[in-house]
Amino acid sequence: MLTEEQRREAADRLRDAELDRAPIPPLTESLPGIDAVDAYEIQLINIRRRLAAGAVVRGHKVGLSSRAMQQMMGVDEPDYGHLLADMELRSDEPVEAARYCYPRVEVEVGFVLGADLPGEDCTEDDVLQATERVVPALELIDSRIADWRIRLADTIADNASSAGYVIGEGRPPEGLDLTAIEASLYRDGEHVVSGRSDAVLGDPVTAVAWLARKVASFGVRLRAGHLVLPGSCTRAIDVAAGQTFTADFTDLGSVSLTFK
Repeated sequence: MLTEEQRREAADRLRDAELDRAPIPPLTESLPGIDAVDAYEIQLINIRRRLAAGAVVRGHKVGLSSRAMQQMMGVDEPDYGHLLADMELRSDEPVEAARYCYPRVEVEVGFVLGADLPGEDCTEDDVLQATERVVPALELIDSRIADWRIRLADTIADNASSAGYVIGEGRPPEGLDLTAIEASLYRDGEHVVSGRSDAVLGDPVTAVAWLARKVASFGVRLRAGHLVLPGSCTRAIDVAAGQTFTADFTDLGSVSLTFK
């Protein structure tokens, strides 16, 4: 467990790394006593700073939602980060790749809420009833930790390695088998990777329900209008300037992101 001063200093280092695009060594090496509670508090310090400067919470993302990633990190549950309005990207506006340290894209089935979710008692049925639209999504992830040398506390503190997101129109969940949505990612028209929605905890709805319960322990609720990204259907893919990525989803449509 860290002191409050150590948490604030770690938050300062991550903030500066993002602003200066200058990655730092892993916090788990420089602060060997850091745990998940410390890491969430560090994340919240920087989120509160951004909110105080005018940012708005648009939703949350779930990380480590595949069993393979959990085993690699030595954990038995996912983690989460915040999605802010200033992280929202557009398919028709190229993104400057140099803004980021080590940008990658992930393919996700997103959930736009039409009603607030319960907290500690949230179930999968609650998620389905509250979901207004299921949307095709690309999450732009990045690490302010050098060379992606992250352990659990590193990624949690770093806002679950989130950097941006773009979503398509999507459709209501009625009639969709949310465990069997096929997704394929293309880079400049060439196929890169494919996956399926059940790669996310067997059912992405399970990840959204977990998130609602988890954030409730911090006094947070998932609200109507929020976007939830429950985890990637595929492995993350490195991006570079000049590339365009398009993700196609069965029954959901597609979404694209271009880098300049």
